[in-house]
Amino acid sequence: MDIEYVHEPDDLQCGQAVLAMLTGIPVAQVADELDNSRETTLKEMKGFLRAHGFWISDERRQAEGREELPLLCLLSLETPRCWHWSLYCGGVFYDPEHGVMEDFPECARRYYFEIKR
Repeated sequence: MDIEYVHEPDDLQCGQAVLAMLTGIPVAQVADELDNSRETTLKEMKGFLRAHGFWISDERRQAEGREELPLLCLLSLETPRCWHWSLYCGGVFYDPEHGVMEDFPECARRYYFEIKR
């Protein structure tokens, strides 16, 4: 899957940016569809993905390192500032705040939900 990186428009829209990267829908439209331009919940994230043809696991799994991640997954990360949504695809981290990265951004705990298209 080809991912086009999207930077979060503000500090509260990491979820909308991740959904935009996965679906190719502009962030503003994602926020409109969710009726939410602030922090997104797991329920919102899963519902949006499923409504747009994605499968996402119900089970949250913890990851110590990148080698444990499936090919495509939604990341829930405990960063120094807050809980944060991020995306992993094919060996690359697409973080709405920190950019395209080779490893996790700084975080204390790392969880993931596998995604399939």
